[in-house]
Amino acid sequence: MAERTSDVEKPGLGGDTQVEDAVLALANDERVTAFTPAEQRSIIWRVDCRLVLTLGFLYMISLMDRTNLGAASVAGMQKELHMNAKNNAYTIVSLVFFLPYALFQPPATVLIREIGPRKFLTAIVVLWGAVMIGFGFVKSWQTMAVLRVILGGLEAGFYPGCVYLLSTWYPRFELQKRNAVFYLIGSMASAFAGILAYGLMQLNGHAGLSGWRWIFIIEGTITCALGLAAYIAIVDFPELSPKSWHFLNHREAAFVVARIEHDRADVKTEPFVLGAYLKHALDSKVWAFAALYMFTTTNSYAIAYFLPIILRDGMGFSVAKAQCLVAPPYCAAAVVMVIQAYYGDKWHLRGPIIVFNAAIGVVGLGLLGYDKNSGVRYFGVFLATIAANANCPALLTYQSNNIRGQWKRAFTSATLIGGGAIGGIIGTSVFRPIDAPGYRPGILACLISQALVMVTVAGLSWKFHLANKRVDAGGKPIEHHPGFKYTF
Repeated sequence: MAERTSDVEKPGLGGDTQVEDAVLALANDERVTAFTPAEQRSIIWRVDCRLVLTLGFLYMISLMDRTNLGAASVAGMQKELHMNAKNNAYTIVSLVFFLPYALFQPPATVLIREIGPRKFLTAIVVLWGAVMIGFGFVKSWQTMAVLRVILGGLEAGFYPGCVYLLSTWYPRFELQKRNAVFYLIGSMASAFAGILAYGLMQLNGHAGLSGWRWIFIIEGTITCALGLAAYIAIVDFPELSPKSWHFLNHREAAFVVARIEHDRADVKTEPFVLGAYLKHALDSKVWAFAALYMFTTTNSYAIAYFLPIILRDGMGFSVAKAQCLVAPPYCAAAVVMVIQAYYGDKWHLRGPIIVFNAAIGVVGLGLLGYDKNSGVRYFGVFLATIAANANCPALLTYQSNNIRGQWKRAFTSATLIGGGAIGGIIGTSVFRPIDAPGYRPGILACLISQALVMVTVAGLSWKFHLANKRVDAGGKPIEHHPGFKYTF
């Protein structure tokens, strides 16, 4: 969230003259000087509370709805719907979500820009909440698979839409803290969904429904209620924000726009042209960011979907303990991601933090997969969960800091989260029932993906170094904007 003591960026490591020049120009802009420092902090704080918190709580519901299959599984869903190793039904039901989730993301980021965040996000949240309620009444795993496809299509627009919306509101070196808080609130779903699910399981037998069905029904109802409430709270893009209910006036919105213009000069939106939009696919770093997110979500989705099962079947914990022991690793990840976000913004660093987290992930996965002591393996769960989840907001910011232009930002948000969807496909398919209880092939796939994160960041860092060096020498501008330089 916004720091209450200062809203002026400090130069990063090495005395970044680009940032210093931007700060000086910003300080002399009449749209900024119209407000006292205290008033400026107040505006930023209001944006944080209205934008980041609203999107964060909706993301929490999104993650809860997307990943509650693991909780339902240990509550009896697999047995009642005849899911087993022979038909591989649990993997299929987990997997089919990600196909439409990946496919519909590029058009969804266009729609949020054209329709507006409030109408678009509210509609898809309420609709997928209704689908979640339907999960509680299915009679076969095949019907559940169909509903998962619909859920994937509806959720496809939410996460990239939120990432895109957040990136339009903040200067580059204030963004990771906001991404971290947004993702932190969402990850609380993973932390406490198991505990909530265990409580909802106690409704077993009420109205003739099994406990696992109540998990979907109650959580779907909560989703619909929050979706309707969000229609009031969600705000528009900065330049259109005076239209939002009880939010910024025109002078305050101009202050926010000035901060973005001095940081990267990309507030203005050109008319949408399909050819120009798709042309952004020719930029190699767009796909490098997507690959990084794919490698990371291979781990995060595998943990979200299979951790309760591994705790119960692989480590021998009871159903109650398996549901509740999911929470502590996610709480630890939340602490780490906030600390890293603070220093990442302060030092203007992204890549080294991502590499550090991936290295932690390698150690954690090694302990989880290849040690025999349950205590050591559970410590490995902590490290693996911290690595995968702390890297998500770091990667969102790494991508946002190194691109310019509204439509490129929309396209790259879609490809990044689309890569995450592919990671979800990998993460849910490599943990096969026949490999239980150790799931060694799945652990190995996650280990390889973390190693590839480190290799990819190293390649991007070299590319960025050469490009920045070219700009310093007076060569071709980066992202078609003189003075713009890549963030490592």
